[in-house]
Amino acid sequence: MKKWLIPVIIIIGFIVIGIFWSVGVKNGAISKNQAVAKAWGDVETSYQRRNDLIGNLVKTVQGAADFEKSTLTDVIEARAKANSVQVNAADATPEQLEAFSRAQSNLMGSVNKLIGNVTVERYPELKSNQNFLKLQDELASTENEIRTARTRYNERVEEYNNHILRFPNSILLGEYKEKAFFNSSEGADKPVDVEFDFN
Repeated sequence: MKKWLIPVIIIIGFIVIGIFWSVGVKNGAISKNQAVAKAWGDVETSYQRRNDLIGNLVKTVQGAADFEKSTLTDVIEARAKANSVQVNAADATPEQLEAFSRAQSNLMGSVNKLIGNVTVERYPELKSNQNFLKLQDELASTENEIRTARTRYNERVEEYNNHILRFPNSILLGEYKEKAFFNSSEGADKPVDVEFDFN
């Protein structure tokens, strides 16, 4: 073998290794980006399930003829506002996620007010209505699903961000942008005031 051929083979070997490495980095970014999109889809699915349950809850409560219409109107309006806030996981900003979270929090505040009004003694027929009780349980279960889906979304975002921001991956993945985490709602860090009305 000629001596000049050895350095050429070594250089070609490094080039081939570099190509395979860069392909692996790019494919890894694509996989992690898809994992983030799937995790966001799971978040949206959980919110959609809650939204559907709230619609059924409103219909059940509307059956009580003397129930306050203003409380139902608040829930219906909050539900419409929550549905109007759309987020695309591919380019979600912290501001978009905050708006989404705020709309969902407002919706649950209205639902909690609705449920709180139902549980007072004036509505014994609703308190014993099996559909209403089942919907309450399903809403509680769905809130747990939402928490889990949001946690998994943040885990996927962390994996993706670590992959694209680490050196030397960041050199090859300049076109990939860091994704925003799903943070808690504004005011979630403050303790909740619990009041019991025994009248």
